[in-house]
Amino acid sequence: MIQITRIYSDANGESHFEDFEVPLKNNGDIGFLSDDEPVKSIVFREVSPSYDYDFHNAPDRQYIVLLEGGVEIETSLGEKRTFETGSILLVEDTTGKGHKTKNIEPKLRKSIFIKL
Repeated sequence: MIQITRIYSDANGESHFEDFEVPLKNNGDIGFLSDDEPVKSIVFREVSPSYDYDFHNAPDRQYIVLLEGGVEIETSLGEKRTFETGSILLVEDTTGKGHKTKNIEPKLRKSIFIKL
């Protein structure tokens, strides 16, 4: 199983976290794989050590894979979670009140956006 945290907006525009797992199937010598999921594009990103972005919406429904550096994300309801290198997020709050994001380490943070 692959652990993913979803960030989404409810009917009132409030953002929330939800954890889920992606099941994997045994594919023999090549390992365990998930089902295919269609994607639109991929974006590679790097942000400065001082990155601290106030409330905003995701520009697209997308996965974010943290390659290097951790991040703290805060929902519109004030819940905060920390995500370390290797974490995978499914960001779906393209409307509503959005979320805050800031680096938790004094170094460049590198990530991949996989737009759905």
